[in-house]
Amino acid sequence: MLHLPQRTHDDKNYLDTPKPSSLFRKPRLSWKKLIAISLFIMFSFAFTVRKGFLGRLQSFNLPPPFRCGLHTQKDLGGLQTHYTLPSGSKIPSLALGVWRAPKDKTVPAVKTALDSGYRHIDGAWIYRNEEEVGQALKESNVKREDVWLTSKLWNNFHAPEDIEPALDDSLKKLGTDYLDLYIIHWPLAVPKDEKPANYNKNLTANPYPTWQKLEEMVEKGKVRNIGVSNFNIRRLQNLTANPLKVQPAVNQVEISFWFPQVEMLEFSKKMGILLEAYSPLGSAERVEQSLNVPEVKQVAKDLGMTPAQVLISWHIQRGTVVLPKSITPSRVIENIQLRKLPESAFEKIENAARAHKPQRGSNPSHNWGLDFDIFE
Repeated sequence: MLHLPQRTHDDKNYLDTPKPSSLFRKPRLSWKKLIAISLFIMFSFAFTVRKGFLGRLQSFNLPPPFRCGLHTQKDLGGLQTHYTLPSGSKIPSLALGVWRAPKDKTVPAVKTALDSGYRHIDGAWIYRNEEEVGQALKESNVKREDVWLTSKLWNNFHAPEDIEPALDDSLKKLGTDYLDLYIIHWPLAVPKDEKPANYNKNLTANPYPTWQKLEEMVEKGKVRNIGVSNFNIRRLQNLTANPLKVQPAVNQVEISFWFPQVEMLEFSKKMGILLEAYSPLGSAERVEQSLNVPEVKQVAKDLGMTPAQVLISWHIQRGTVVLPKSITPSRVIENIQLRKLPESAFEKIENAARAHKPQRGSNPSHNWGLDFDIFE
């Protein structure tokens, strides 16, 4: 224990001001050691600046909250560029979705996105284009640690013993040793090599064993965040009622002007689960209709934006990650040239979206031959 000299009435400032002689004491280290230490500090500082401190942290298998991520996305005109997940990771608010992107169009689309400032690519094993996403990343000038990569666990791999091989397959195709986010694609567990109609009722009703294996993937460092997709409120409550080691970071669901998911948005904010909006311009069949909504067209005209830019900005302003998809270079670039809407413009679109009956654009329950509605 350090013993300080007693303060006396004659020396009341003794502890507050060092004695002059103490300022000129000889260093205890030799000049050689001092030089070595100085050089070490200089080189460490230079290395840290060059690589980026947060980027270096991400390259190690560190526990939260150190896995902050860098993923420096282009400025979005006053819109929120990132959201912070429970792990401390910062997920970019805008992503290029590659659903339905043909293999021969995926590489140029992803490279255009990265060159334009995107730092978030949303993919999945079932999209059958992960190799092309990996190729685009390899050919780009953007480092792996600066790009947020998402993939998804397909229905046939929910059994705990099938999860890691499925994940490893995605990692191999993407050319990386970790994912920033891995999502349960659908709340439907189907035995390997079986059709959806032959689903596993127990594992579908209770996905906790699947989730426990995903938590193990986080512990192994193969995945940094885990989440779900297409889960309704009841399914989220059912999953989170278990003693989870890792909470769901996101829920990726269909959200558009036609299907604004108001109740889900409010519930998710209370639960601390970030929503990700797929089909943000409406399903493929409704994009043109979305871009011709009178309120959207008027706001676009008033602000000198395109209707697509207005709707994408609206999504981010609501507090969601937005996942527009396109393989057309000009549209990929257009979709990141965003800016925050004035409050009156935002309210105009929000009120119009809430004024009609919600209309879901996609429900695979019938085509999969299920004996229930997957969204109920």
